[in-house]
Amino acid sequence: METRGVAGSFPTGRRAALPHPVPLGVVFRSRAKEEKASAANALDASKQPRDPQAPKGRPTPKRSQAQSQRRSVANTPMTRKEASKRQREERRSALERQRQALANGDERYMPARDKGPVRKYARDFIDSRFNIAEYFLPMAVVILILSVIQVPALQNAALLLWMVVIVLIVLDSISTGFRLRKRLTERFPDTSRRGAVAYGLMRSLQMRRLRLPKPQVKRGERP
Repeated sequence: METRGVAGSFPTGRRAALPHPVPLGVVFRSRAKEEKASAANALDASKQPRDPQAPKGRPTPKRSQAQSQRRSVANTPMTRKEASKRQREERRSALERQRQALANGDERYMPARDKGPVRKYARDFIDSRFNIAEYFLPMAVVILILSVIQVPALQNAALLLWMVVIVLIVLDSISTGFRLRKRLTERFPDTSRRGAVAYGLMRSLQMRRLRLPKPQVKRGERP
């Protein structure tokens, strides 16, 4: 015969076999303490210096991933004011690099028309010669002054001098272009030389101290 407990739900034997219930406060308090202890241990481990031979704990990003991250940073949406400011700064820095390259001969930042070994040789060839055309502007100023003076003899002399200067410049340019073309053909037989002769002749029309890029050879020095 079974005897019922106070509530009359379970037999006496089964009620004695149930485990003692654990209070809920003890369970939550112990779990919170464990989480705090693990967080403190992780913080202490992160503060300790890492052995250079030890693994990082995370894989090193590949080059493609790093480039994609940089592109994502560069493509971050900006306001129109910020974008225009960045463009101005980039343009200013590019012009400054170009100005320094034209002064010291660094071809990495030169304009496209000045780059390449063919253009460099053309510049050196012109800079190493004495060119009549480079004195065109000073002589033109003198001729202009003589032509303004109301003296028939000086005006006739200015006209004659003008004709002589033009003829000398044409003859010197023809001779210089022929020699430059021959040297370029000998030096760069398998390289495109398109526009190099005209590039050199245009440089010969400029005064030596005003030429850009700056001359890298002295007069009479063989390039």
